[in-house]
Amino acid sequence: MHAPVLRLGLTGGIGSGKSTVAHTLVACGAALIDADAISRQLTATGGGAIQELARQFGPKIITPDGAMDRNQMRQLAFGNPGGKAQLEAIIHPLVSLEAVQLTRRAVEAGYSCIVFDIPLLVESGRWRQQLDRVLVVDCMEETQVRRVMARNAFSRAMVEKIMAGQASRAQRLAAADACICNEGVSLDDLRQRVRQWASGFIL
Repeated sequence: MHAPVLRLGLTGGIGSGKSTVAHTLVACGAALIDADAISRQLTATGGGAIQELARQFGPKIITPDGAMDRNQMRQLAFGNPGGKAQLEAIIHPLVSLEAVQLTRRAVEAGYSCIVFDIPLLVESGRWRQQLDRVLVVDCMEETQVRRVMARNAFSRAMVEKIMAGQASRAQRLAAADACICNEGVSLDDLRQRVRQWASGFIL
């Protein structure tokens, strides 16, 4: 008989600092299931989504080494709502299947908290019923733009296009059971906020 496990959904807009929060929760003793990492594995060379991606989008979106061309797909997905929906219809079910397997292993390993790092948690509409709580990492939208431009060397227009395809800040906050603010604080301060928040149920 396994002890009760807290299934914590973690989300936040691009550039919010969600990855830092996720890694801090892992350092506190949580297991991490990273939807983006699973997606990258599925679209890497030999990944489980490659054959279907090539069939639906054509060989132009596959690199010579057999991985998904992320730049080509970004242009397709964010320039065409139909293309984005088509991509998600391929990737999301495969991500869910892998998440189920990883969850089972984490429960068997005895973790008391499993963090599901899901960038599109609010948008998908299918994750919420699988989670006990939702933690949102929040910051100002202009802060997101500035961080992503500096980190990824994207243009402002590209960052704003990506953000337009995500839930709004208000929608994420409305879906939150808890919120950690990552505005105007250092990384060390952010990590301390996370450790303090998590101390009641992970440490």
